[in-house]
Amino acid sequence: MQIEFNKHGSKSAATPSSPEKSTIEENSIVGMEDDFNTILDRLTAQTDELTVIPIFGMGGIGKTTLARKVYDDSYIRSRFDKHAWVTISEEYNERQMLLEVVSSITGSNQEMSNDQLMEIVYRCLKGRRFLIVVDDIWSTEAWDQMQRTFPNDDNKSRILLTTRLKYVADYVSCPDFLPHCKSFLTLDDSWNLFTGKLFKKEVCPPLLVKIGKHIVQQCQGLPLSVIVVAGLLGKMDPTYDNWRKVEENLSSFFGTVSERCQSILSLSYNYLPQYLKACFLYVGGFPEDTEINVSKLIKLWIAEEFVRGRSNKRLEVVAEEYLEELIDRSLMFAGTQGDNGMMRTCKIHDLLRQLCLREAHTENVVHVMNGNVPISLEAIGDQRRLIVQFDLEEKQFYPTRHSSGITNITRTFILSKPYVPKRNLSIVSELKLLKVLDVFSIEYDFSCVIPQLVHLRYVAVKIEETLSLAKLRNLQTIIFESFLGTKLSFLGTKLKHPVDIWTTTEIRHVDIRSPLYISNPLEAENNSSGEHPLFLNNLQTLTLDLSPFAVEIIRRTPNLKELRILHEAKHSDGLAILDSLSLLEKLEKLHLEAQQTVNPIMIFSGDIFLPNLKELTLSSTYIPWEAMNLLANLPNLEVLEYAAFDGTDWRLNEDVVFRKLKRLLLHSCRDLQKWEAGSDNFPMLEKLMMFRLEKLEEIPESIGDIMTLKLIQIKYCSSGVETSAEKIQQEQQSLGNYELQVQITSLFSQVWPRQRQRQQQQQDQ
Repeated sequence: MQIEFNKHGSKSAATPSSPEKSTIEENSIVGMEDDFNTILDRLTAQTDELTVIPIFGMGGIGKTTLARKVYDDSYIRSRFDKHAWVTISEEYNERQMLLEVVSSITGSNQEMSNDQLMEIVYRCLKGRRFLIVVDDIWSTEAWDQMQRTFPNDDNKSRILLTTRLKYVADYVSCPDFLPHCKSFLTLDDSWNLFTGKLFKKEVCPPLLVKIGKHIVQQCQGLPLSVIVVAGLLGKMDPTYDNWRKVEENLSSFFGTVSERCQSILSLSYNYLPQYLKACFLYVGGFPEDTEINVSKLIKLWIAEEFVRGRSNKRLEVVAEEYLEELIDRSLMFAGTQGDNGMMRTCKIHDLLRQLCLREAHTENVVHVMNGNVPISLEAIGDQRRLIVQFDLEEKQFYPTRHSSGITNITRTFILSKPYVPKRNLSIVSELKLLKVLDVFSIEYDFSCVIPQLVHLRYVAVKIEETLSLAKLRNLQTIIFESFLGTKLSFLGTKLKHPVDIWTTTEIRHVDIRSPLYISNPLEAENNSSGEHPLFLNNLQTLTLDLSPFAVEIIRRTPNLKELRILHEAKHSDGLAILDSLSLLEKLEKLHLEAQQTVNPIMIFSGDIFLPNLKELTLSSTYIPWEAMNLLANLPNLEVLEYAAFDGTDWRLNEDVVFRKLKRLLLHSCRDLQKWEAGSDNFPMLEKLMMFRLEKLEEIPESIGDIMTLKLIQIKYCSSGVETSAEKIQQEQQSLGNYELQVQITSLFSQVWPRQRQRQQQQQDQ
């Protein structure tokens, strides 16, 4: 630990904890001006009580640099009587910290107890306004021990704290000041930081600007990476040819950058609890610079048995908590969110992904194959988890010697690229111990392969033939699509291939698309030795694509969380399907879509009660608007999307209240002309989205009075809808509400974009 303490505000320099940190701290706060002003405002706020101001973010993102700039600011220093800088790092040693502080204050190194040392520090700070920076703290326990040392005299004293862990920042923060999240640099700010480090006060030669920005862009806004890149390029002559060679070998170059940054980034990994390490390293197997589908990641974690049960929670919920922990530790980042606030995608910085790949190789967690390695059973035989991220060519396959006696230990095989020589895919059938198989991108029929892989937990493949999964008792996730599905759909042909899932009692997620379908459970029960119905009690998500047995299947899956139904008009069980939905008390998401119909085949009644339903999507069901009002009886409905409803008028009486609805999407309701509603019908609405409503006259004016409304989005609607949306926004702005956004894509924007622009300019004038 390094501690800097000043009795009278005189400046002294702390010894940096590492060469990398020193390099960063020497730089100005390029791109951090807004962060600096935010922290400055919080430090100088009129709050009298002792206030803790936490800054959190990924390692190398500039937290210490920002804190140092604030700490050294002359205006800030003049406001405080005493100043101290304490760097904690991973291991907190209370006695060492106290000894250093007391030594700085009194110059004494006498042997004392911890309580005596704490009392000396407390007395020195008592009655004085102080600023203390606690840099790089890693645990709430360390903070609990430290804070007892600092008196609260209601004299505007402040503690500025940096950490990589959001939960630590949340723990120490005050109610009036939320933790400050240090964000990544923009490309312009990254470029300014890079040129300032490399060229000092000189200007970057114009010939190098384009290629230089391309190199800097690969840093993805991480200041540590930018500075290391500048340092590496600074060791070579700044010529076009030299930088061109770097650009042509970016992968190799940034491998070196990653190694230079590892001493800082690896701290975050080393501090992870054991149960999170494998989950984090597994993320390195996803392609770089892509947003990772959260739902898929969670299913894979569970199939790999990385996720352990917690206090009777579903494994999916525990996995979501794991992901949140990794995000709170600044090792991963949230991507896009759904309308219910749930995370749809997540991301990882490329430098952290490089860290994953190195550690995963060392720990044999997952092996990501590059394009230079030939594939054969012998070559991959000692890899537990194998992910291939490149198109495979014929020359990259070695023939497998079946008589070699090799016992293959591969448990995971994932191909993320679409091209593989088909005759070489037989290698999959040799991986007898597979638990995870994802070759969904490959246009190949795996019907004969799947039944042989009896240990499978997760399977995503194309198949062509009728398939029995009777021996696959451990299956948790099934994603099947017909190898010929796209062609058959185009030709209007409907082949039927049943898939028997009724013995897979561990199954949690099923997505089987037409012309494949889940077999009749009644037949499975007749063929089974038991006398009771076959229930799939663990099933969480289900897709029923043109299924002729939808009702019987729904009755045997009572714990569903998500259900998608594509219904065919020729089946007369539409009402029976709706009735069966009432059995799904845990259902949270429902998507109903009708195919090839112009009749209202599904009519809701007031008897249908789904107490936990949060998201409802209805498409091509042609339900009358009067029946739609019954959806207000769903007590927890937050998202409602519907298209192709029947009727010209939608009238909502005062007693029709969607109490928790946050997002409403009206799409392709081409006959809708009048909509009568008030703010009381949607008291919690945040987003109103209207697409292709060519005949609708206007949006009800009182919609603008909804206090929670943040966005009205219009696409290809009538001019009356556009005008009323703009009028609502103008009226709200006249009342001081500038938070409501209105986004309009005109029906004629693609035809007369210039004319539309001129009209807008005339309106502005």
